[in-house]
Amino acid sequence: MTFVQRLATGAERIEQHLAEMLAKYGPQKGSRLNAAMAHALLGGGKRFRPFLVIESAALFGVPIESALDAAAAFECVHCYSLAHDDLPSMDNDDLRRGRPTVHKAFDEWTAILAGDALLTLAFEIMASESAHADPVVRAQMVALLAKAAGGRGMVLGQMLDLEAEKRNEPARPSADHIRHLQGLKTGALIASACEAGAVLGAASSVQRDALRTYGENLGLAFQIADDLLDAEGDAATMGKAAGKDAAAGKATLVDLIGIENARAQLAEAVRCAEAALAPFGERASPLIQAAHFAAKREH
Repeated sequence: MTFVQRLATGAERIEQHLAEMLAKYGPQKGSRLNAAMAHALLGGGKRFRPFLVIESAALFGVPIESALDAAAAFECVHCYSLAHDDLPSMDNDDLRRGRPTVHKAFDEWTAILAGDALLTLAFEIMASESAHADPVVRAQMVALLAKAAGGRGMVLGQMLDLEAEKRNEPARPSADHIRHLQGLKTGALIASACEAGAVLGAASSVQRDALRTYGENLGLAFQIADDLLDAEGDAATMGKAAGKDAAAGKATLVDLIGIENARAQLAEAVRCAEAALAPFGERASPLIQAAHFAAKREH
């Protein structure tokens, strides 16, 4: 099985589980809120973050069935963030995964509430007994996800991004500032998804740190690749608008250091991600392939 096939197979499994979780814990089927949540959550996407949870857990012998709840919780947080990021008051996007964004398919207030509901759904799933038999592990997972998603992680990264774009603060962002905000906005959830697999597998602190280091470098590679796509890609291929960063005057590493230097930093991030997995040997092959996939993706 190729990596792309492995990713696609995992995505199908996650898609099914997400639908089950929405049916189990979500609002009444047929309601407007349920439909908006389903629009944000189902029907597409690579399911990259849940894939990282599942494959990181597999390093420690955790079967996919035992990692699905945690994987679904991470994807709920990711999809909530997309529904909110796409809003006119934030990134103002009309297209996501080749379909209208939630606020375009419904309206702004429905998109906000659907995002809120997906965020809280994530923690309901993660806190459920089916996520892990040990309540201590469940508490650790909830804390890990909360830190990654909240005011010290993804939300802070989005705040810094919007402050730079809408308030011109700082007026001239440095490369370090951009790496910091992107490490929070994009990298925090990716790194925590990798670490979550280690938590599920009762890994040692050294093993957890190794997976987090891998995830942090993977997150950097993912974001640089995303910026390169925005600069060079097209909407038909990407499934979302291209060239928006330049049009909005948003500072990116690509804008600051140029395409060639950005490609060099992308290659270095992939190298560091791969090096962090060395202690796991051949078992880490799917995660190594994930780093190369993130760097070379076209959408």
